[in-house]
Amino acid sequence: MALAGAVGGIFAPLVGFDDGGALARWGVPVSRVILDVSASATIGLLLLAGTIVPERVSTDRRRAACRIAVVTGSVWVVASLAVIVFAMSNISGVSVTDPTFGGQLASALDFDYFRAVFISALVAVGATLCALASRTTTGMTWGAVLGLVALLVLSLTGHSGGAAAHDTAVNSLAVHLAASAVWLGGLIAVVVLRPVLGVDLPVVVERYSALAIWAYGGVVVSGVLNASLRIARPADLLTPYGMLLCAKVVTFFVLGVAGWRMRDHLIGRLEADHGDSRAFATLAGCEIALMALAQGVAVAMSRTAPPISQEASPDVVTSLTGYPDPGGPLEGLDWFTVWRPDWIFLAASILAVGLYLAGVLRLHRRGDSWPVHRTILWTLGWLAFVWTTSGAPGVYGRLTFSAHMVMHMMLTMGGPVIMAFGAPLTLASRTLRPRKDKTLGPREILLATAHSRWMNFWANPVVAGFNFAGSLYIFYFTHLFDLALRTHTGHVIMIVHFMLAGYVFAWSLVGVDPGPRRWPPSLRLVLLFATMSFHAFFGVVITSMSTLLGGDYFRQLNLPWVGDLMADQEKGGLITWGIGEFPMLVLALLTLATWMKSEEHEAKRHDRQAARDHDAALEAYNASLRQRGEALRRAEEAEEARYRARHEHAHRHGGSHHPDE
Repeated sequence: MALAGAVGGIFAPLVGFDDGGALARWGVPVSRVILDVSASATIGLLLLAGTIVPERVSTDRRRAACRIAVVTGSVWVVASLAVIVFAMSNISGVSVTDPTFGGQLASALDFDYFRAVFISALVAVGATLCALASRTTTGMTWGAVLGLVALLVLSLTGHSGGAAAHDTAVNSLAVHLAASAVWLGGLIAVVVLRPVLGVDLPVVVERYSALAIWAYGGVVVSGVLNASLRIARPADLLTPYGMLLCAKVVTFFVLGVAGWRMRDHLIGRLEADHGDSRAFATLAGCEIALMALAQGVAVAMSRTAPPISQEASPDVVTSLTGYPDPGGPLEGLDWFTVWRPDWIFLAASILAVGLYLAGVLRLHRRGDSWPVHRTILWTLGWLAFVWTTSGAPGVYGRLTFSAHMVMHMMLTMGGPVIMAFGAPLTLASRTLRPRKDKTLGPREILLATAHSRWMNFWANPVVAGFNFAGSLYIFYFTHLFDLALRTHTGHVIMIVHFMLAGYVFAWSLVGVDPGPRRWPPSLRLVLLFATMSFHAFFGVVITSMSTLLGGDYFRQLNLPWVGDLMADQEKGGLITWGIGEFPMLVLALLTLATWMKSEEHEAKRHDRQAARDHDAALEAYNASLRQRGEALRRAEEAEEARYRARHEHAHRHGGSHHPDE
């Protein structure tokens, strides 16, 4: 950190702000490094306890990991609060020891930066409480997830907050923080728990090593992407920011080599002799030291001005969307030629298709088959998602309401409907190896999620239908729409929500993956038509409205080529009403086909059963009919005998009454 201070001016006063004194200048970077390390340790301990470390009857390793995580989590929360205190002193020019500083600190939450750090601290409290209270691997894993969420909140701070390509900057920083935390925190956890791992040390190191490879890839890719937004030419590498970047690159290269040596050499040695852990401890200690150095350099970079200015652009369109005005409307082939990569969703799509193809390849290598059409549909679904987020709908979706509605229709009824026939959960359950040591591996997490009470609730056709159609009204007729237009976080949450809502709705109707118990096809078809009615009515309402949705935002953009905003909104309503109903009709036909297929399958099942037991069911049914017929015949004969007896009795006694009286 001292070297970073000499090169990057980490301890120098902030430009444009009053100086809060040496305590604040040193306090901010030191507390931020403590925050990063303690956060990583907390996440790593909870992650290992829930998903990696086997439990044995004679040990209590998971609870030991949780107890340590409570300590590191508490340090994390305190460090977060310290960052707020020292940073407020630094920008206000009032020393922490000044009696008037309390009044300055009270206004800290009026600033976005301090709100983000404070929210992160609150989520960190939740992760710490999970570590304190959890007794199951599921609870521990959720604690790790909360910890990652707390770090993701911090991605809204720093240089990314004012970057020109705001979405790319924030996304890459979020991936960078999460991957770094898993990598560093996992290694810290392995070292801390090593004395109690015993014979399970090799399997823990092997599982962590596999996880570290993914984390390392995330750190490298996100780091390159983030650096590309701040370095424009080779000469920029000679600036203080560029020199720090070079130091970080060298550090991560050395870390990659060290990780490769761990996986290539140490795991075999530990499997041969689990007591030979001195070499592992030495290498892991060096890795942790290098990671701590990288964390210090990262903090220095966050307080060093990059060569490319990260200030908000004075241009209204760029300041609101992160990108300049494209200059004109979409016409003809522009819908397919206009592209601007949304890197986070592009990476997610590549990962989803790549893992799917890897699973199919694994099945083929062991001699099992997988339907080709499922692979094609899964790939097409993600290609549609890429076009929606990185193609014309994604580029223009925050500029015009009509393009936004095209994006919305594709998010809910384009890609998800196609993906639902890819059966990714079935493929994963057949290719991923099950864990037999009561830890949550990828297969266990996927299956537990698919069969959980939460999924049973959300995948219930009624709930899925309401989430699909009802959330339209909640989103567009409240401030949530404006929030999604103006903020990157709101935009990402909107895309994720509507994508998942469309997928779960399609899954509950026509999906082939296992999961919650599905309704009979006839009831699903009734529900689908009801949902179609609500969806169509939404389009009619949008078309006939006299109030402009997101009016302040679109008026502030003031794009000359858009023209009448109300006419564009009416066009968006027609898109929702007209084009949006076509996928719904396809879903209805698919549900009807599922119904017919289920009837055919049931008939074939009965035929196979009849062939196995020589039509025992039909014979039993015919025997039952014969028994009923025989019983009816005997009843009729008995009634006829009674009638004759009464008639003869009346005749002998000369009675004049009718025999039935």
